[in-house]
Amino acid sequence: MYLEKYKILAYNMLIAELESQSIFKIMNEDGTTARDAGEIGLGHEQLREIYRAMLTARLLDEWLMRLQRIGKIPFHAPNIGHEAVAAIAYALREQDWIFPSHRDLALQIARGATIEEIVAHYMVNAKSPFKGRDILTIGNKRLRIFLPPIPISTNMPPAVGFAMACKLKKRDEVVAVFFGDGATSKGDFHESMNFAGVFKAPIVFFCENNQYAISCPVVKQTASESLAIKATAYGFPGIRVDGNDPLAVYLAAREALERAHSGEGPTLVELFMYRLGPHSTADDAMRYRTLEEVRMWEEREPVKRFKYFLLKSGVISEEDDAKMREQIEAAIRHAIEVNEGQPPHPPESIMDDVYAEWLWHLEEERESLSTELNSKT
Repeated sequence: MYLEKYKILAYNMLIAELESQSIFKIMNEDGTTARDAGEIGLGHEQLREIYRAMLTARLLDEWLMRLQRIGKIPFHAPNIGHEAVAAIAYALREQDWIFPSHRDLALQIARGATIEEIVAHYMVNAKSPFKGRDILTIGNKRLRIFLPPIPISTNMPPAVGFAMACKLKKRDEVVAVFFGDGATSKGDFHESMNFAGVFKAPIVFFCENNQYAISCPVVKQTASESLAIKATAYGFPGIRVDGNDPLAVYLAAREALERAHSGEGPTLVELFMYRLGPHSTADDAMRYRTLEEVRMWEEREPVKRFKYFLLKSGVISEEDDAKMREQIEAAIRHAIEVNEGQPPHPPESIMDDVYAEWLWHLEEERESLSTELNSKT
């Protein structure tokens, strides 16, 4: 009985929030514009690129779920509902840095990560860029994307520290750090926000408020009227954005990043969105939310909504969309085939990359491990 009341409370709170006027948006749910889209400044090709990144993330996410269910990958945290973050990649400059969360697949793809390297990472094979040392999160040194830690909010203090290093070295580089609504209940969040506010660190905090910290709804996380308003206590702006609207996400990110580049300090951008899938492949989301709630958000989900906008604007046609889907599906299938034929990393590689210079005791341990492994073959 209590659990059912808990679900109803969370659902009613979401309805109230969606009906409020405090959320910045440009697109309506049907793809029409709620305000002038001309202020965005993105051309048709850029809009198509953002949509392709979002669609790639959606289709790849579906494949990763299938691969986990048949035992091809060990674990996955679905990204469905988070795809609009892809637009932030187009607001970032090439020299900027990203400290992502574990649900930013669309952002990584939009930044330039390839399907093959992502699949290799999840399959934990010899081509995996992180040598199989992480089965959930992914980073990319080439693209200035840090590998996010698993513990919630722990990417925030190093992100602020890195931003301060950029400032002290007088580099025109800004850090974008991503985290979920659950992180706002952690000390790391408050300490990072306070330090960044005091020293005007060149950083933008992106809170992906997908309504649930695993099973805990936002209504049980905070008593404040929003998460964005928490920035006020630390002396910098906070804005609440419709996280299912890639145009609004892009514009809010662009203004916040420009503010950081100009030396005005941090901004907190709350992306009001929804996690349509389970928290992970080990989660049963129907234990803590209603099917009615999920279906309500499916009508607002970002990929379908952006497609409607692009069709109404004449940026793409149904034929363009079908062709794009076909190309992405083919690329994903090819990446899976290529990676299925790859061997695993050798066990001895666990000793690599620990120290800048190879030490004598590691050589002895490697030889001992090799001898033991060879005796078992």
